[in-house]
Order: sequence, then structure tokens, then C-alpha cells
Amino acid sequence: MNAPLTETMTTETTDDVAAVKGVMLRDAWYYALASADLRAGTTTHRTLLGEPVLIGRDAGGKIFALRDTCPHRGTLLSRGPFDGKEVACPYHGWRFATNGQCTAIPSQTADQRPQPADIRAQTFPAHEAAGNIWVFVGARNATPPPLPALPEAAKRPQLHLVMRFPCNIDLAVIGLMDPAHGAFVHKSAVWRSEQSIHEKRKSFSPAPGALGWRMDKHRASSNSRAYRLFLGGQPETEITYTLPSVRIEHASTGRYNYVGLTACTPVTADATDVHHVMYWDIPGGALWRPVVRQVAHRFLDQDRVAVIAMQEGLAFSPSTMLVRDADTQVRWYYRLKREWLAAAAEARAPENALTPTVLTWRS
Repeated sequence: MNAPLTETMTTETTDDVAAVKGVMLRDAWYYALASADLRAGTTTHRTLLGEPVLIGRDAGGKIFALRDTCPHRGTLLSRGPFDGKEVACPYHGWRFATNGQCTAIPSQTADQRPQPADIRAQTFPAHEAAGNIWVFVGARNATPPPLPALPEAAKRPQLHLVMRFPCNIDLAVIGLMDPAHGAFVHKSAVWRSEQSIHEKRKSFSPAPGALGWRMDKHRASSNSRAYRLFLGGQPETEITYTLPSVRIEHASTGRYNYVGLTACTPVTADATDVHHVMYWDIPGGALWRPVVRQVAHRFLDQDRVAVIAMQEGLAFSPSTMLVRDADTQVRWYYRLKREWLAAAAEARAPENALTPTVLTWRS
């Protein structure tokens, strides 16, 4: 029998939560970079979950991803030349095709081993969709799941921002689902202040086909003036959170749409890149970009500063708690994270045991 979503957890430091805190989930797609940031015939380096990854786009425009260390002596391949077909190690000139196959070892004679046919660089599945490049990090024999599904309105990204948070993946992710910090961290004379706090009541349901949940479609709150100013009406909003670290928000007036994709990518155990991609279809959309970029950057940086303050406090190992109902989504995150890890250990498909419920809080 499924457990109710409102299961009680008294403290954040219980053993079942402590066991998964800071763990970087594998066998998952992670946001790597915006499509616009990778030109044809170029490569770039990213560190994903502590793994060095070379991400490239060949001369024909197709993306690929290799482990960014030469199998010979470990030099970063991304520091070497790329001719649109093969990347060369800058140290000894070993060359690799985009599928990882070694094609040349200049130092070897014809009768010496290894020969190029004996060597392959590790590859990572990579996929490009809706202006975003994702890389699958996990076991080599794992079958990648579908990419996070964006609403139909998310066709061409208007803006992409990325900011590095100096914290583990959990602290970055739980900020995406915290409903009570807005009036304090993101207060503004234009759209939100502490005086605007009022009771909110939202319906939630399990995310279809994924480990996560959905804040069901609802009319945007009265203290969310930014939506009304931007979309020119009273929009309805739906927000979906899916593990390991993706939040998708769709606001629509029926005539105009805004879609926000926020994806947290762990770089190392103590650093996380927070990507925010925005789509909209209002008239003169390009003219909005400078203003929206400035506001969105400020918004992200406010979250970054808040996380730093939280991390500084947690360094003293205080006793903490999760309250109902404002912190219930954080409990769901940790519960589903435990399920993800348990399913992987038991070689089974994970189960989403969340059930529909209504949560009430003030913000």
C-alpha cells in the first residue's frame, strides 16, 4: 500500500536521510551546456559528477562526448586540436574519432603494441534537444531513460544562465522546491515583499513516468506579479520536479506561454552548476532578453548567497528539522533519492510511491 505524501519526519538528521545526503545519483541525464555555446568543429571540457568529459560538435553538427583524459598518460584531450572529425592529444598526438576509437599512435612502429585498433576512449551518451545538450553519466551498459520532457511551448530558448553554487547537489536542488523563502530571499518592491505573505493551498500528484512530483495546474499566486507583468494576464502555472535534479515550470494565459527549465548538475561533491533556461512566446520576445537576463541573474545569485549562508550554518552540525507542510517536498526528495539508490542496488526499476495530496503553507 502506498504511503501518504504527508508522512511525518521529525528531523533532517535521521539515519535514512543522512545516508543519502550529498550522494550524486548516477545513471541519469545531466544538463551539460546550451546548444548555442558549442559551435561545429569545436570541443569543450565539463566536469560532471567528478568525471572529466569532453563534449564536442563534429563538422556535420552532431554532438558527442568522450572521457576527457587520454588513455595513454591522462592528458586532457580537450586541450588538443580538433579537426571536426578527430581530436588529438596535445602531449603525444594520439588521435581519437568521435566514437572513441583511437585512429593514430605516432610513436608506435607497425610491429609494436598497442596499435590504434587496440585502444578506445570511454564515451558518454549525449543528446541535444530544445536548445540544450545533455550527457548521460552512469554505467557503460546502462540504458539511458528518456530526457526530461518539456512542454510543447518550449521550442526555442530565449535565454540560458548558469551559476556555480559552492555546495553539494542536495543544497542546490532543495532550493528549487522550497516554497517559503521567496518573500525573504527574493523580496522586491515590484513583485514580492514580506507584507505579501498569505496562506496558499496547492494540490500535488506523482510525476507521470518518473521519480518526482507535480504541483498541479493552478492560478498564479497574487504575489507573483512578475507573471502578470510578463505574460499580460492571469496565468495558470504547473511545476514538475523530477530526480535527479530538474524543475520544469509552465505558465500560460492560454494565449502566451513561459517555460522555465532549471537543472542542477553536480560538478564535484562540493560544487553544483545551476542552469536556468527560459522559453517564451510573447510578442517582441527578443526585446525582453536584456531585462529578463538581469532579473534572472539577480534571482539566481540571491539563491546562491542563501545557500552559502545555510552551508556556513550547517558547518556547525546543528540539529535541524523539516516542518509540515512547507518542507514536505524536501522530504519527498530525500525519500525518492533513497528509492533511486535502493533500486540501483537491487537491480530493479524504481517505484514512485507518492500519492496525490494537498499542502498548505504561508508565503
